Amino acid sequence: MSTTTPGTTGEAHTGRLPEPTPVPERPNGLVRALTDGWIVAKRNLVKIKRVPEVLVFVLISPIMFVLLFAFVFGGAIDPEGAVGYREFLIGGIFAQTVVFGATFTGAGLAEDMQKGIIDRFRSLPMSHAAVLVGRTTSDVVYNLLSLIIMALTGLLVGWRIREGAFDALLGFALLLLFAYAISWVMAYVGLLVPSVEVINNASFIVIMPLTFVSNAFVPLSSFDGVLRQFVLWNPVSALTQASRELFGNVDPSTPVPDAWSMQHPALYTLGWVVLILAVFVPLSTRQFARASA
Repeated sequence: MSTTTPGTTGEAHTGRLPEPTPVPERPNGLVRALTDGWIVAKRNLVKIKRVPEVLVFVLISPIMFVLLFAFVFGGAIDPEGAVGYREFLIGGIFAQTVVFGATFTGAGLAEDMQKGIIDRFRSLPMSHAAVLVGRTTSDVVYNLLSLIIMALTGLLVGWRIREGAFDALLGFALLLLFAYAISWVMAYVGLLVPSVEVINNASFIVIMPLTFVSNAFVPLSSFDGVLRQFVLWNPVSALTQASRELFGNVDPSTPVPDAWSMQHPALYTLGWVVLILAVFVPLSTRQFARASA
């Protein structure tokens, strides 16, 4: 005969404790960061629908650069070889645009910190690294859209892909991978200087020498002495050279400089990607924890 425990409504007491409710296992830190980061990335991409003006200006800028250099400066610059300047130009425009596009990461983080959105994220049961992962991932989409628009504009002004489709895809992938690495640098700067106005000026000071003191717009023969050595080992120069080779926009008869960075531009660019991510991912994560504490 069963008895009932006082205070219950007829529930039988068997002398055994009820089975504990199973608690769902929480994923590990990396999985949580990636999963939560994708949610944050989708939140950032929603802005494309809500504020389409941002996307419009993102896409107009590369079009203007292509048309400006192709029609205004194209007749004054000789790339030295059978390849015309417009084909020579597009690889450099690609490299410049993805590097400049990485500044959206720093500006976006600075804006979120100013508006207190970062504090709201901290109050949620989510990985703190997800904010950075989501921000950098969403900006890859912006860069991808920019590359598509630039490629279409380049085709209209005379640029052609003269290698196979696989090599061309590798070229676009290398550009996006380098842009993703630079976005972590901009994320760190954006957390150090939590102001949209300041981050735009600070990133401009860093990015301008990297892009214009390179082979992006003029051939390497235009540089001499110490400046030439800087250009040869500039990662933007290697990215530009790798893009031109993968798209088939180089003249095989033009001698390649003896510098290892120009002999193996794709490997040199990948080395920079690994180095930048290894340094700035932990730096950005640590600075995010400090800035939002």
